[in-house]
Order: sequence, then structure tokens, then C-alpha cells
Amino acid sequence: MTSELLSSGPVAIRRISVSAMDNNVYLLTSRRTGIQVLIDAADDAPAIADLLADGAKDLDRSATAAGIVPGLALVVTTHAHWDHVRALAAVVAATGARTAAGAADAAAIDVPTDVALDDGDVGTFDDFDLEAIELRGHTPGSVALLYRSKAGPAHLFTGDSLFPGGVGNTEKDPARFTQLYTDVVERIFNVLPDDTVVHPGHGAGTTLGAERPHLLEWRARGW
Repeated sequence: MTSELLSSGPVAIRRISVSAMDNNVYLLTSRRTGIQVLIDAADDAPAIADLLADGAKDLDRSATAAGIVPGLALVVTTHAHWDHVRALAAVVAATGARTAAGAADAAAIDVPTDVALDDGDVGTFDDFDLEAIELRGHTPGSVALLYRSKAGPAHLFTGDSLFPGGVGNTEKDPARFTQLYTDVVERIFNVLPDDTVVHPGHGAGTTLGAERPHLLEWRARGW
């Protein structure tokens, strides 16, 4: 499976789509040091292995010349739903990577969570940081991951909490919708600029600027 290169700055960002549900799997690779972080080992461990190999090719010339070997440091699960974790055990077994997930979702994931994430937690990986943003409602412990690039717009990996056209599924529960909508507005749209690139858990991406004009529409329709 060929991965898509989404960004080639100091940190390369790649994506593949797996399963009949079009789940996105994202990989961030430091081009200088080879440190990698995977977001959502959703399915198809062999395809994810190919993705890691593609990321290894993104190292810059000095890293390659120095013989640096890329390594997967962490697999982050955006939320506990089954379609986002089907390859998690296999990927962890093959790579020895640590795992992370939202604190309120960790107990619902069969693979043990090494790092339980709360809102505002920041992980540092050589040339990049990832900030956890808790977006409650799709699941109790759903998190988005924010990478603030120094070479371009920020990148936000939203799992199933924010898509082009609206927030994630809250099963027609008004309380859950209100919680998710409030978190998305207060923790994302009120804080981040319009050029922030949104990478959702399924399907195509978008930007906050493209979605911002529709916020009141989303609130009025309740989904």
C-alpha cells in the first residue's frame, strides 16, 4: 500500500487508509533523528509496517549518512472504538513502541495504555511536540493531537471528533453533542488559526478556516 505524504517539513507526515471503513492511520517522522509517532493503528498491520518503512525514507541526507535507524516511539489511539485499534496489538508487538490514549478511554482498549493522556498533556519527540486536546462526547476520553509546525500551518489529528462538515457522532444524545460541540469550539476553534490543517479519523481532511463559518449551523442542527 502506498502512503500519502501530507507534509515534508522538518517532520514528515504520512497517511494511509485501511479497512472498509476508510480509517486513516497517520505517521509523523522526524527527518533529522528518525523518531516516529503513529496515530491510530486502526487495521492492517502489514500496511502499517509499509507505512513505517515509507517514513524511514523521509530522513534527510545527514541522518541517512550518519546511519540513523528510524524507530517508532509511540502509538497514540485517539479513542477506544474498535475500528481504531484492530492492529494495535500487532504493531506494538512488532515494534516495542509505547502506547498512549485518553485517560477516560484507556480501560476500554484491550492493549495496555502506557501513557494516559489528559487535556493539555504534551509529549516531546526530539524535533516536535504533540499536545493532547481532550474532546469529550464521541467517547468519554477522545483526544485530538496537535503538532505546531515551525515551517508551516499547525496540524490537528482529530480522530472521530471533528470532520469536514461537523463534529463526530454522539448518537443523538443532546448532552453528548453539547459536550463535544463545546469542547471543539472552546479548545480548537477559539484557540487555533484558520490555516490549521485538520486530519480526521476517516476520509479527507479540511482546515479550521473552511469549517468555522458553519459552527452555528452545527449547533442549530444538533449534530
